Amino acid sequence: MSLNVIKKFFLVAALYDIILGMVFAVLFKTVYHAFGAELPNNDGYIQLLALYVFTFGVGFYLISRNPVQNRQFAIPGILMKISFGLVVFGHFVFDAIPIPQIYITLAIIDLLFVPFIAVSYVRLKKLAVSGTKRA
Repeated sequence: MSLNVIKKFFLVAALYDIILGMVFAVLFKTVYHAFGAELPNNDGYIQLLALYVFTFGVGFYLISRNPVQNRQFAIPGILMKISFGLVVFGHFVFDAIPIPQIYITLAIIDLLFVPFIAVSYVRLKKLAVSGTKRA
């Protein structure tokens, strides 16, 4: 995977998380109603999580700007995406509470990002060890 492809991939990941985070922080009631999901008893629950997603988007943006130097931000990004998938699918499988379809869809998308982030991280680490910024 070339450095240019890695930069573009992390820019897409950044835009996805930044836009998703902002939409859920500001318009989550509209999104919940559109998908027939029950609102939580406190807006802060969704807004805080949405701003966490936004923050990870900023981390992915930093990687897109300087992938070799900022590659370490990929590790928490991987963990965040896996964590979200585990929570959503864990509740879907083991709990009696209904999981809104939007969360299942977003969890699938997040989990699809994981292998690409991991492969990119390994490639960037190799570039850092070799002392080059070229792919």
